[in-house]
Amino acid sequence: MTDRFFNAAVNRRAWLAGTSGAVVGSSLRSWMPALAMANEGQPRPKRSCILLWMNGGPSQTDTFDMKPGHDNGGPFKAIETKTPGITVCEHLPGIAQWTNQLAVVRSMSTREGDHSRARDHLRTGYVPQASIQFPVIGSLVSNEMGEQTGDLPNYVSIFSRGLFGPGMPPAGFLGPAHAPLLVGRDGEGRNDGGRLTVENLATARGVTPDQAYERLQLLESIQKPFLDARPGAAAESHLSAYAKAARLTSPAAARAFSFDDEPAALQEQYGRSQFGQGCLLARRLVERNVPFVEVSLGGWDTHEENFPRVQDLCGVLDKAWSALMQDLHNRGLVESTLVVWMGEFGRTPTINPRQGRDHYPKAWSVVLGGGGIRGGQVIGKTEADGLTVNDRPVTTPDLLATLFLAMGLDPRKQNISNVARPIRLADPLAKPLHEILA
Repeated sequence: MTDRFFNAAVNRRAWLAGTSGAVVGSSLRSWMPALAMANEGQPRPKRSCILLWMNGGPSQTDTFDMKPGHDNGGPFKAIETKTPGITVCEHLPGIAQWTNQLAVVRSMSTREGDHSRARDHLRTGYVPQASIQFPVIGSLVSNEMGEQTGDLPNYVSIFSRGLFGPGMPPAGFLGPAHAPLLVGRDGEGRNDGGRLTVENLATARGVTPDQAYERLQLLESIQKPFLDARPGAAAESHLSAYAKAARLTSPAAARAFSFDDEPAALQEQYGRSQFGQGCLLARRLVERNVPFVEVSLGGWDTHEENFPRVQDLCGVLDKAWSALMQDLHNRGLVESTLVVWMGEFGRTPTINPRQGRDHYPKAWSVVLGGGGIRGGQVIGKTEADGLTVNDRPVTTPDLLATLFLAMGLDPRKQNISNVARPIRLADPLAKPLHEILA
């Protein structure tokens, strides 16, 4: 590989050192230094964001909007938190100690009850349309931060299985330069098993680093005359993809993606689950100025046996999330890191005959905390049965406009779409939750 693809002076010896092992392993500890060096010295955005994405749609009635005493409430008890007057599920005792840093929004009211459409809506801010390829939140943030200047990308998605369907390019009309680096696609982050990988960075089986390097040199020599004769967006996108891949082969990658320098006790605080490891990696990345990191915890589609499944999921979530908050606090990163907890919708307050809860976008909860958020408060309210919002309904554009403002971005900023139509970061009808913005 040469400077044309590297976009930097990376010699053959350095490249071989950086690709001396495949990017696989049973835990993050075993990752070889074939990823990306830290963005040390790069300007930090006003705030980074860690999105804890609950894939499948978590039950608000069993987490942050308990209904004790009502038939819809289920068997879980509500417990007091660090903030007087705010209660959460008994299976979230760790995060209960951080409500002073959190704003619980109990009045989300959206319209999409299908997983795919709701996921696209919550992650782009717009109802899916056939003609417009809307970018997801992380890609929008990446674009606002400008061209990637360090070796780490602007957007990293951890355990993204099921989030990006074949019909939805994550970066949409912003193009592949703002697509996420995908980490750990082998699992959804819930259990201890599975491998953690970075997609497409390992060499093919039986191909040595020497051979891989020489193949890339050969590829460049073949492509160069063709690309030189055909300048334009397609050629630039092609070269950009190679340049990004080259950055991810830096030998210094271990500083960002290896846990060798993390105390064992801290790793235990996060939990040895994949989601716990993902949250620890998220902290390491925002510490190195990555603007947007998401960690997905799947399994919330609890149509059957809701209560044992939610209890199990809350155990994984609570351990990792509370450790993340403590770690950010200890490192002075709470004020510069927005943390968002949400899924694509909530679940029915009523319990079905299979002891499950079904899809419910009409009244559900999200949580925002950390940087840019005035914590220790609850926004909105649902009726005693949880079926409807009776105070301060919040739409998807309202939520995303609030998120962008908390990060220091202007939700009214426009981008030109693939159909030459200007699209704002958040729908112009959005009403941000100014009462929770610090």
